[in-house]
Amino acid sequence: MQVGQWQVCYDGRREGGLSHQSAALSNNREEVRQMFHHAYNSYLEYAYPYDELRPLSCDGVDTWGSYSLTLIDALDTLAVMGNYTEFQRVVKIVTSRANFDANINVSVFETNIRIIGGLLSAHLLSHRAGVPLEPGWPCNGPLLQLAEDVARRLITAFDTATGMPYGTVNLRHGVPKGETSVTCTAGIGTFILEMGALSRLTGDPLFEEVAMNALYALYHHRSPIGLLGNHVDVQTGRWTAQDAGIGAGVDSYYEYLAKGAILLQRPELMHMFQEGRVAIEKYLNRDDWYLWVSMGKGQVTLPVFQSLEAYWPGVLSLIGQLLTT
Repeated sequence: MQVGQWQVCYDGRREGGLSHQSAALSNNREEVRQMFHHAYNSYLEYAYPYDELRPLSCDGVDTWGSYSLTLIDALDTLAVMGNYTEFQRVVKIVTSRANFDANINVSVFETNIRIIGGLLSAHLLSHRAGVPLEPGWPCNGPLLQLAEDVARRLITAFDTATGMPYGTVNLRHGVPKGETSVTCTAGIGTFILEMGALSRLTGDPLFEEVAMNALYALYHHRSPIGLLGNHVDVQTGRWTAQDAGIGAGVDSYYEYLAKGAILLQRPELMHMFQEGRVAIEKYLNRDDWYLWVSMGKGQVTLPVFQSLEAYWPGVLSLIGQLLTT
């Protein structure tokens, strides 16, 4: 029988619009898979073991730490794409060759989201991907041990007067001598997912504690109207860049508040997010565009919209809210 645009069959299947939509989704999914493997295979052919591929010159370059960053960063995507054979091969490479005891300076932010995050995600996907598991998994395993090793090398960055971390550490020696104490907001507030998960898996509360302390410090240093600036001195708490927005330099702070509240079941994180959202909608929203304003008075300082702000509707959807119209 016909119901609107759908032809409902007596065996429970639907034909017409739904089958067309399903075919389109399947085609899109396959196209995305091909795009990923094009990029991944090109990295292996032209750039490995360097961190990243330079697509124009077709060679590799170390950018964030000289530890084959793309290989680790892509591990969980291999599993999501269903390429379990390659996932298993790369896990063997990473667990046998990765060594983070190196005299190199790295971005605390990038190392957390891409190395610790990549290792933890791959660790949790190992069972699905058919990797032999050690006794005690998911609270034990070589990928988890590597993630913990890296995290302990980053912890020294959080040893500041405010609890907000430096932006750079040396993997062997800690915070470099003369390192600037100015860090962007995202570089301070984008740790709770990885560090929180690491604490829950290892049983060591230190990682979650330092990430939460950094978030509390940012919240404490918000302006009287509830906004955060772009860069702050982690030793004094003084804002050195006072433009407030949801784009570059700030973006993942809000993302991690919402996702951290869900993952770790910490309502205080959702409270921080919701309080921040009220200020964002009041001062930044201009006809569905989110501009940059003074964190103190809410006056527009940069009437621009950045690509990195595109995450915002997704975060609101994740927590069951809609954009204000």
